Amino acid sequence: MLLASIVISAQSQAQFAPPPNYDQKLADMVVTATKSGTLLRDMTQNTTVLTKEELEISPDQTIDQVLKNQSSVFLNDQPFYEKDPTGQSINVRGLGNARTLVLIDGVPANDAMYGTVQWNLVPMSAIQDVEFIRGGVSSLYGNMGMGGVINITTKPISENKGEISGSIGSYATGTVAVSKELAMSDSFKLRASADYFSTEGYQNIATISPSSQSALKTGMGNESAENANYRLQGSAKLSQDTDSFFNLGLHSMSNLPTGGYSFARKSTNEMTLSGGSTTRLNSSEQVQVNAYYENTTLQQQNVSSSNPYINATFHNPYYQVGGSGQYTKNLQDQAIDQVIMSVDAKQLSASNFQNNYASPGAANYQTSKLGALTSQVVAQGTQNFAGVLGQVKSNLNAIPLQVTLSARVDNWTSQIPTNYTQALGGAQVSTAVPNQSKTKLSPNLGLLYRASKELDFRAAAYQAFHAPGLNNSIRSYGSGSSYVGNNPFLTPENMTGYELGSDYRWKSGFIQVTGFNANVTNAIATYTLSSSQIASTCSPVCSSGAKSYSNDQSLRSTGLEMQAHWDVSSKWATDLSYTLTKAVLTSTYGAIDTALNPTGVQIAGTPRNMASANITYYSISKTSLTTSVRYIGNSWYDTAHTLPIPAYAVLGARVNHELTPNTSVYLSAVNLLNRNYITFGSGSQYIAGQPQTITVGARIIF
Repeated sequence: MLLASIVISAQSQAQFAPPPNYDQKLADMVVTATKSGTLLRDMTQNTTVLTKEELEISPDQTIDQVLKNQSSVFLNDQPFYEKDPTGQSINVRGLGNARTLVLIDGVPANDAMYGTVQWNLVPMSAIQDVEFIRGGVSSLYGNMGMGGVINITTKPISENKGEISGSIGSYATGTVAVSKELAMSDSFKLRASADYFSTEGYQNIATISPSSQSALKTGMGNESAENANYRLQGSAKLSQDTDSFFNLGLHSMSNLPTGGYSFARKSTNEMTLSGGSTTRLNSSEQVQVNAYYENTTLQQQNVSSSNPYINATFHNPYYQVGGSGQYTKNLQDQAIDQVIMSVDAKQLSASNFQNNYASPGAANYQTSKLGALTSQVVAQGTQNFAGVLGQVKSNLNAIPLQVTLSARVDNWTSQIPTNYTQALGGAQVSTAVPNQSKTKLSPNLGLLYRASKELDFRAAAYQAFHAPGLNNSIRSYGSGSSYVGNNPFLTPENMTGYELGSDYRWKSGFIQVTGFNANVTNAIATYTLSSSQIASTCSPVCSSGAKSYSNDQSLRSTGLEMQAHWDVSSKWATDLSYTLTKAVLTSTYGAIDTALNPTGVQIAGTPRNMASANITYYSISKTSLTTSVRYIGNSWYDTAHTLPIPAYAVLGARVNHELTPNTSVYLSAVNLLNRNYITFGSGSQYIAGQPQTITVGARIIF
């Protein structure tokens, strides 16, 4: 969706009047995530751009919850801060979690160890716009390019502008953000910013049918959270033809585990650094160079839910470092319009240190006091990626057809030198893991036929891959029969897919319809370990019923996506989206339990029908009122279909008002009618959807 408030100027950012000339503004938008500067109307895959102004009229207060209303985005109605830090992922087109790439200013926001999304790194106050390309993008980015790519762009640095914003709302939820720009010279500009978020949270364990009051265990409570970001950003014009930038950030987040056990807080601390430059060689050629580094430390504590106590602690230090170089040449009056060549490399490295503890005794339940240490699980692993990309784009003269052909070759290597379990005082049970190496080819062919100025037809076919996450390769958790062991022998998942679509755009709106098909092979799934496997891998900490991972599944997802926008008049605008998805397992083999993983039925956590709609009324030029509705059809928490999730619909609303050209206030409501419902997902624990949340906020630009 792309709302009509697209042309609000930098000098009057609080104004909420709808713009004129909507179609031209849409045509001029450049999708930077393509790496080729492609216009939105020239995209061959289903693509959405969310502008800053659209984000500002959404009732939702975090970027993950804004994205959940986009077609083919499977994010449930539970803000990221109410989830375990290892579960803050995204599922696109029903292909599963950790198979979609998320970027912040072109730098991966997917966690280097878990593949989840670090939504906490970028508050709403810092976002300029969001680009969302659905479908295979491994031809551009390599790993994790199955579901698509989401590129979150932060606000550009202007001159000496400053901004202060804050909000307060239900469950003692508050935010404050401040930023100040400094123009050191005409060629060097800086921005320093800081933001803080805190909430007492709500009880996210559902107790209504098909769950029950018995789901609440002793010691459970509200899931509180807090988050802080400190950033220094800079832009510099090194010469007449070279522009550069850098970003430095310090980030921290802590929250409680699912169930809200107050004595088992989890925390993440991260440092991020990125920079790059663009040099224009002449009017048609340029070279881009970029690099980034992220260092993270995650501390976790797991809780035994019966007579609750901390039964395990985890210490996970990890990092990712990468760089890329790209050459672009734009050609005129030739058969080929543009050529891109790019090389990149990155390294992910992580360690898992797990301590398991016995019960501390009844007197110490529900405290941070630990029982006796019983065993340890230790592993360390490193993955390296190196890729080469080539892309050509051509607009044919004989017929109004645009052709884009790209191909990328990636080499993936995995080294896991340390991998053992050990009972206290016992011998290490270790697994020798040989180094692995795989080469993946990811082609993409995109076609765009312009039937008229308003109507086009598009098609794309692609291959993509997803390397096993380090969490699957080196992290084990749990104990006894609930133990889930790592598998250092996992190999990359593969996807082939295609999509067909059409876009109809007119002066005051658009309609986009897309059908897609994607097949994933070598998919990673859990299975139950045999007695011999237990003896050779995890006997000090696990027992019969323990599980691990394998590449023994295949799945297929087919579906239909629709997005529409219409400026009904100068005072009314509306947006619609709808997703129909059929995601099924097509085969299970090896040790996978076919009773728990039947083929041909809808996969867990994937509602077949999803829809959203909103309407915005601009009563006067300085005020807007938006109301929204989100519908989620019936789904299941498990693929065996024993844990149903009823359909639900949730209403939201937001009012914005400009007090002065530089001051605005808003009032928003999520779950306006305070509906008590179970939100969709997967697993064995029913999760409550976000209850009614009222927020009032303000922003001052100076």
